[in-house]
Amino acid sequence: MNSVTTDAHILISMTYASRANPNVSATDFNEILQQAQTNNAANGITGMLTFNKDYFLQTIEGPRAQINRLLHSLIVDKRHHDLQIIDTRELKHREWSNWSMNYASPTEENAAIYLKYSTTIGFNPYLLNAESAYGLMNELSVQKG
Repeated sequence: MNSVTTDAHILISMTYASRANPNVSATDFNEILQQAQTNNAANGITGMLTFNKDYFLQTIEGPRAQINRLLHSLIVDKRHHDLQIIDTRELKHREWSNWSMNYASPTEENAAIYLKYSTTIGFNPYLLNAESAYGLMNELSVQKG
């Protein structure tokens, strides 16, 4: 039995933060989001992404082998840098099974959610611990419905 078949039964979640490169435009971001939605759907990956002009915070979930392949491609993606894994855990079930990639950005309407989990007024995912990152992403996804 090969490892891909075995790993397909192990569902994991990984949350990471990264810094957007300064030349990433709104058009680039829309391409990133569309690419993620298409590729994730094809690879059995679901998740949640939040982005402001400076930072990405993303939680992805799926088969361990697929998440590891995606991590490799994220590390070499030139649209962001300083990727740091905040949390990795095994799952019994998916949190975001309805979305190949759900998305929320900081807005006036959800500012209280960001502030609830942040140690600063501005959104900086590098300052979030695993529990805070999970809580933030979960509340944002519930708000998105």
